[in-house]
Amino acid sequence: MEMAMQAEIRRGTVEMTAAMLISGTIGWFVVMSGQPVSSVVFWRCFFGALTLLVICAALGLFRPGIIGLRAFGIAVFGGVAIVSNWLLLFVSYSHASISIATTVYNTQPFMLLALGALFLGEKITATKLFWLGLSFSGMAVIVEAKPQADAISGSYGLGILMALGAAFFYALAALAAKWLRGTPPHLIALIQVSTGIVMLAPMTDFKNLPVDAGSWLILTAVGVIHTGLMYVLLYGAIQKLPTHLTGALSFIYPVAAILVDRLAFGHALQPMQIAGAVVILLAAAGMNLGWSPGRLVRLPATRS
Repeated sequence: MEMAMQAEIRRGTVEMTAAMLISGTIGWFVVMSGQPVSSVVFWRCFFGALTLLVICAALGLFRPGIIGLRAFGIAVFGGVAIVSNWLLLFVSYSHASISIATTVYNTQPFMLLALGALFLGEKITATKLFWLGLSFSGMAVIVEAKPQADAISGSYGLGILMALGAAFFYALAALAAKWLRGTPPHLIALIQVSTGIVMLAPMTDFKNLPVDAGSWLILTAVGVIHTGLMYVLLYGAIQKLPTHLTGALSFIYPVAAILVDRLAFGHALQPMQIAGAVVILLAAAGMNLGWSPGRLVRLPATRS
């Protein structure tokens, strides 16, 4: 029994790691597509919906009565939120770089903390407030470390605001998911990306579609790999792993995004930006993993 459990955890770890590495590369795909962000998100939803349609059919998730009208409405609300999140996050890449946008985006646990307190009656403890304060101190450092060229145009600050907006909408989608406990997650994902198709079809210029195979390959990959496959891996991992391990492995995503940004586009973080990023990710880790503030004092002692 114990060996089977360990094998399950190992498999879940591989799935979670793969899902986070895939997520960490999406910035490269968005930039290299050369398409307007609204078009990228539309095709992500379109190809993602086709992939999830096959997956849901294979899992037998189209049985009558599997989702009620209220749950369907909440899933659509979550779809509006998740698509808004993608739009804002992808636009923020061109203003504040993939590295900074992804780091700021990782303030999402604190957005969910506030929403949980407002709508679910969840308690905000002193420890959670500590991690919240630490996260915003890291944010302040990143804002102050803006590059000189962007400081004039205000583009850097706009990118940070968009990444924060993306984090807020992601938290709304996560809140919707909390209300949908018991509903098959792959079906929720299918409803969400289908909602995105309806939302973005009026904004998509179908008269000026990509003409080269490379662009279509990138757009297909964003839908099939970064949406369909990533959802399968992520949900499979969540079902197998304890919460603390899921939270710990989720930090592969921002690290992978920072490395991709450095290797693919040569965007190196300044020392102040690195410091702010470390503080934000440390605060998010403390929040996700349930650390006490005293853990910060014990970490150096543990390493020595």
